[in-house]
Amino acid sequence: MIGILASVIDGILIGAVYGLAAMGLTLIWGVMNVINLAHGAIVVVGMFVLYMLVSALGLPAYGAVPVMIVLGFVIGIGLYWIGVHRMIGRPELMSLLSTFALNMVLIGLGTAWWTTSPYNVQVNMPSVSWRGYTFTGTHITAAALAVVIAGLLYLLLYHTRIGKAVRAVATNREAAELCGIPTTQVLAMAFGLGVALAGVSGTLIATMFPFTVLSGEAYQLKSFVVTVLGGLGNPAGALMGGIALGLIEGLATPFMPVSWIPIVEFGLFVFCLIAFPRGIFSFTKA
Repeated sequence: MIGILASVIDGILIGAVYGLAAMGLTLIWGVMNVINLAHGAIVVVGMFVLYMLVSALGLPAYGAVPVMIVLGFVIGIGLYWIGVHRMIGRPELMSLLSTFALNMVLIGLGTAWWTTSPYNVQVNMPSVSWRGYTFTGTHITAAALAVVIAGLLYLLLYHTRIGKAVRAVATNREAAELCGIPTTQVLAMAFGLGVALAGVSGTLIATMFPFTVLSGEAYQLKSFVVTVLGGLGNPAGALMGGIALGLIEGLATPFMPVSWIPIVEFGLFVFCLIAFPRGIFSFTKA
């Protein structure tokens, strides 16, 4: 029983990071109705930014987090103007194809630079022991940082003028323009925020697990599951959905082979699409 509880706790810690990754995906959807298929590649960018900052510059691992937030925001704005801006207001298939093309370009550049070999970043953090079970310090720290960043995003969206502008554009872009809000700049900023969240989640994931250039696909798929759990366009629900997904992984791991976990997750994905199309945690949306 204690072993199951330990697995659940560890799953919840990892789930908080899943939630942070999905917040970037759902923020972009909620503001501009764009499903970002470059999401997984951006998560990988965050992983390799950590690797380069630690190995080349000797920066402390968690010192890469604020760097990735700023760098991810800048990269996101650049990607918006390159591949998304002209797709706003067009059929969703256009933005899907555009962001998929960005995804392939990023993966191609990453493969040419780093190949597909596995990489690992050594992070020394004290662990916590409880009744013979050890919870790694990297998992605890990553979860804590994910919750802090999610809290800062909430403050930005609901307690600043910029956040009010973002929510106004998400609700009714035409009305926001009539009120004098520069909607194009707001859309670019929202995309930058979404990319920054995806990138920093990749940075946190890289402190916990080995990774390759192709690792982003798995986390992108998890982000879609989390987004469906939390409700499209609902950042708060995404965090709760991520924790729920981690909880499910923690509960399932002691009872079945790891290879069956994706089957359980995507079975839940289909069930939610049918039974809860607005998301199980859609009530958290303000």
